[in-house]
Amino acid sequence: MIVHVAFEVSDLARSARFYDAVFYALGARRLFESDGAVAYGHDHEQFWIVARGRSPAPGYGHVALAGSGRAAVDGAHAAGLAHGGRDDGAPGPRPRYGTRYYAAYLLDPDGLRVEVATGAY
Repeated sequence: MIVHVAFEVSDLARSARFYDAVFYALGARRLFESDGAVAYGHDHEQFWIVARGRSPAPGYGHVALAGSGRAAVDGAHAAGLAHGGRDDGAPGPRPRYGTRYYAAYLLDPDGLRVEVATGAY
């Protein structure tokens, strides 16, 4: 149903360092890069960050990324924190979303919310 999703970011290089680390922990890679955009995925570009030159509006954006298990969620959360992200919810069970749902929440360098989850699909 969805071909791709894009976040507009204020500093492409800074955001790319964050997303490189998070997606690496999830087994995805950078598949495209130019002066104005970077895209990630497994076999095609599914998640894009695009240079905007100014910060996005507060509270703009939320994306949930699939982890292959709890270790992947934990690893992506740690990688994001180590590369300019901020914690917005430590890894753990989220029973209100399902008995097997396990997720972590980060804020990317622009404050956009990134969820990494497993057990929901």
